[in-house]
Amino acid sequence: MRPTLNKIAIKVVVLILIIGCNRSNSNENGTILPDKLYTYTEDAETRWVSFENLTGAKGEGGKENNGAKGHAFDVLDAGESKTLLDMEGPGIINRIWMTIGIQSPEMMRSLVINMYWDHEEKPAVSVPFGDFFGMGHGKTAVYENALFANPEGKSFNSFIQMPFKSHARIEVVNESDIQLPTLFYDMNLQLLEAWDDDWLYFHCHWHRDTATTLTEDFEILPEVEGKGRFLGSNISVNVNTGIRGWWGEGEVKIFMDGDAEHPSLVGTGTEDYIGTGWGQGVFQTDYTGSLLSDTSTEQYAFYRYHIPDPVFFSADCRVTIQQMGGTGKELVRHMVKDGLGLSPVSIHSKPDFHRIYQPGSVADLEDPDLPDDGWANFYRSGDDLAAAAYFYLGSPSNHLPAIQAVEVRTWNLYGEHTQKTPYEIK
Repeated sequence: MRPTLNKIAIKVVVLILIIGCNRSNSNENGTILPDKLYTYTEDAETRWVSFENLTGAKGEGGKENNGAKGHAFDVLDAGESKTLLDMEGPGIINRIWMTIGIQSPEMMRSLVINMYWDHEEKPAVSVPFGDFFGMGHGKTAVYENALFANPEGKSFNSFIQMPFKSHARIEVVNESDIQLPTLFYDMNLQLLEAWDDDWLYFHCHWHRDTATTLTEDFEILPEVEGKGRFLGSNISVNVNTGIRGWWGEGEVKIFMDGDAEHPSLVGTGTEDYIGTGWGQGVFQTDYTGSLLSDTSTEQYAFYRYHIPDPVFFSADCRVTIQQMGGTGKELVRHMVKDGLGLSPVSIHSKPDFHRIYQPGSVADLEDPDLPDDGWANFYRSGDDLAAAAYFYLGSPSNHLPAIQAVEVRTWNLYGEHTQKTPYEIK
């Protein structure tokens, strides 16, 4: 029988809601997650998991001190890993809350969160603690958006929905060289009666390039294969201050479903992508924001979440951002002459826009046919970028590289020097 339009519409709504919109839903097998606060549901069994009830089992919470507060936190020694959730499915994690006793940038980047779905050996999520919760450079901030919250700058909340079919395991690994004296957490989930094959698994990939290469785009999300949804990312930048001018002219590109040289989706600039313009200060909204904009250290951290504007793909997806800056033409001309590692792209001398970039060569800004002044965009090099990319896939695992070593993650967290040439650390 041909499905009715209403049934098709319901299925589309269910898919959108289950993969990141933080709404409740129902599936074709009968599992119901109510979208009305007053609706009772028999087949969604609520569980809370913490050190007070590691299994989340019914009637097993708070037993360690005869019903009094007995195991609110645990210690995590240097080099130790600790399993926080080990649960048979199907189910869905709706909220994760954590806080830690040391919240230095070094600890926030040394502590790693790993998440495994359906008994896979490779984690679907393997991300530094701070970056997973939306904070770049390992620096905390007071903020709230659609996916995360840090109400007073001291705790970490995730509201990303994470369904699993047969099993979920979440661990935290302390890769620092010191003991973490306190680790508190609480994971809230529901066990479901059935899994819907249209549901997707949550993934997150983090990586860093400590010195970007001239004319090569930074990959926010390296290519992943399968059906899925790109949920968004948070990005942190240590600007190569040896190159002067505005650093954020680069456009975000999303290559999907067979795109080769050119993407299907492209933005107009870095600050434009996160919903602001003409530079980038500190701000936050549900879906876009910049939690760090420090002009003294030239450190920035910002996010964009594709929730009201979903990015679906059916076969593959790759997300990049150009390494591009801009300033006055005369300053760009001097920096080219000084060999600072840049390549001019365009000159905007109102009302004319001159496209001057040719791959493999550096445009000659002495050309008399070019305007004497104007705003010049140019490819940059030597910037230090890191990104946590959030996405869903139809598979419980992905083929992306493992998380980089702690030495790479924790290098230069404070933007302490100017011109960056640490090519050996990659």
